[in-house]
Amino acid sequence: MTSSEPWTRATADRYDAEEAELSSAAVLGPTLAFLAELAGDGRALEFAIGTGRVGVPLRERGVPVVGIELSEPMAAVLRRKIDERTLPVAIGDMATTVVPGEFTLVYLVYNTITNLLTQDEQVECFRNAARHLSPGGRFVIELGVPPLRFLPPGQVAVPFDVSERHLGFDTFDLVEQILVSHHFTRDGDDGRYRRDNSRHRYAWPAELDLMARIAGLELERRVADWDGTRFDQESAKHISVWRKPTRPE
Repeated sequence: MTSSEPWTRATADRYDAEEAELSSAAVLGPTLAFLAELAGDGRALEFAIGTGRVGVPLRERGVPVVGIELSEPMAAVLRRKIDERTLPVAIGDMATTVVPGEFTLVYLVYNTITNLLTQDEQVECFRNAARHLSPGGRFVIELGVPPLRFLPPGQVAVPFDVSERHLGFDTFDLVEQILVSHHFTRDGDDGRYRRDNSRHRYAWPAELDLMARIAGLELERRVADWDGTRFDQESAKHISVWRKPTRPE
C-alpha cells in the first residue's frame, strides 16, 4: 500500500480552476517544450498524471503519453478531456504500478514525488521509473527546494502565498522530513474560507541523486526552471534529469 493520500472527488472537480495559472501558455509552454525534446520520437509516461494538465497538451503536440494516477476522481476529470485510446491511464500508485512497453521519458511534475511519505517509497518510485525506461531514456522530476532557511529558531511555519483569495503556509516536522501544506481559500464573497491541508515528504536534490543511483540512473542535468535557468543556491525549485545508461551496469 502506498502512503500517498488520494485526492477526493471534491478536490478533483475544482483542481483545474484553482490551478488555471499553471495551465497558461506562458507557464505550460516551456514545460511542454522541455519534455517533448527529451521524449524525441519515443513514448512518455507521466507518474501522477492527475487531470492531465501536462499530459493532455503534450499528447496534442504529438508525443504518445501514458499515465499512472492513484486518484480515480482525478483520472475521471482527465477522461472528460481525452479518450482512453488516445491517452491510456492506469489507476495505481507511481511507486509500484507497471504499464506495458518501454518509454524514452518518464516524468513527474509539480512536487508530486513528495506525495510518497516515506523514503523507501520514493526510492521505489525511482526504481519504477528505471523499470519503464529504455536504455538512454530520461526520468524528469520538478520539485521545490525545501525552504528551511526561512525558518528562524522556534518557528515551524513558512508562508508561500498571501493573496486576496488564498492564504497558504507550510509547517515542518524536521525529524521525519514531513511538511504539511495548509490552504485557506475564499470560495465566495461572504468572507468564508475553506480549509484544506496535505502531507508531503520533502527531499533535497542530493538525496534524490542518491535515490537515482540506487535505481541505476545517472544525473544528466539540473536547472532552476523549465526554461533552462541555471540552478544555484538561490533557486526555489529544480528540474532534474536522470538518464538510464545505455551500457550494462
